[in-house]
Amino acid sequence: MNYLIIATRIASYALALIVIIALGFIWHYRDIPADALVVTYSSPDSKFLSIDGVRFHYRDEGPRDAPAVLLVHAHWASLIMWDEWASALSDKYRVVRFDMAGHGLTGLDPTGDYTLERGVKLLEQFNNAVDLKRFDIVGTSLGGTHAIHYTIKNPDHVNRLVLLNPGALNAGVRGRDTASALPWWIDALTVITPQSFFQFMLEGGYGDPNTVPESVVKRWHELQMGTGHRKAELERTRQYVSGDIVGKIKKLSVPTLIMWGEENPVVTVDQAYEFIDLLKNSPDRQLSIYPGLGHMAALEDPKITARDIRRFLDGTHRFDDYSKKEL
Repeated sequence: MNYLIIATRIASYALALIVIIALGFIWHYRDIPADALVVTYSSPDSKFLSIDGVRFHYRDEGPRDAPAVLLVHAHWASLIMWDEWASALSDKYRVVRFDMAGHGLTGLDPTGDYTLERGVKLLEQFNNAVDLKRFDIVGTSLGGTHAIHYTIKNPDHVNRLVLLNPGALNAGVRGRDTASALPWWIDALTVITPQSFFQFMLEGGYGDPNTVPESVVKRWHELQMGTGHRKAELERTRQYVSGDIVGKIKKLSVPTLIMWGEENPVVTVDQAYEFIDLLKNSPDRQLSIYPGLGHMAALEDPKITARDIRRFLDGTHRFDDYSKKEL
């Protein structure tokens, strides 16, 4: 038999095997239908409403006529990250939280617009839809940046602002007026997304990487496997522009609490003191630093962080953790 024919057949078999393996991976990491995720991750308090083409998942807990608190989650996360906080507040406060577009149980944005401006606009429309007129707003990481932009645009709606490890001042985005390009290979995550990716990402955000619960990794992975969510998250990253975030922080004129994990590897603790410096237009600026905690402080120690947000909102404790820097 001709050696060329043999080589050709071997190459054909090898290619066929590679294709079969690739298709197997794609099938294994296929999207999870929204209905299946709703069955697993909704609760009796879950509600849904459509805003400008986006089907939002949210929860509205506590007395309807009580002072309201709006909780805005981080990138890649969901409203579930606030469970302990909602439990700690809902006896006295109306606690509203939602999944951003392309997160959790909220659907995709049909416009394909995942910019910060679009996110803030949807937030305004959401607040109107659930009749939030005057409230405290809490944001962590990307949610903190949304909270800053919202407060600047709607100062008459916000009583107090709480920022937990906000990513706004990260060196890579400070003052950036153009979105950053992602490497070409990153789009492979829209097809093959192992749970280990989320394990790696969460470990990179915890003060102690060894304390990441398997249940949290599993939840983040499964919710991000919702139909179209992976592509939406990459689009959000590609479209993200922080704008004049330093100028906006300087203009904040509401009482503000900054909460920061001292071991935060994503946005380092020195930025907490930079925030306090910039907040000189705020009538009351407070700071609380958490030893041992990192970027995911609300997940790492939900009891302590939930206790402190309650103490701040109740006005029973003042947070003046300025020990590492004179203001």
